[in-house]
Amino acid sequence: MTQDQKFDLEERTAKFGESIIEFCLKIKKNEITSPLITQLVKSSTSVGANYCEADDAESGRDFKHKIGICKKEARESKHFLRMFAKTNPEFTDQIRNLWQEAKELHLIFNTIYRKVK
Repeated sequence: MTQDQKFDLEERTAKFGESIIEFCLKIKKNEITSPLITQLVKSSTSVGANYCEADDAESGRDFKHKIGICKKEARESKHFLRMFAKTNPEFTDQIRNLWQEAKELHLIFNTIYRKVK
């Protein structure tokens, strides 16, 4: 990731969602992993979708609301990645990297949320 990409949140959140999708395609589906896959894909791709909406917000209040959703969805993604670490320990390294990105996104959106008046 280049320096410009690191600070392009639209691109970064899109790449996060894509990475999660690629990860989930590797997971063997069963009665435990299938709902986890659905939840993780929804939460991780929602981060980018809501960031795009925040970027086109109609008001400061709308912007803050959408950033708050980004923050929550990133945190939820961390939770589901933790569940995958338990169900699929063979992917620990990849999960750790994805979890770190979810954590960083959560911290970024938390900072933005707190600074918006």
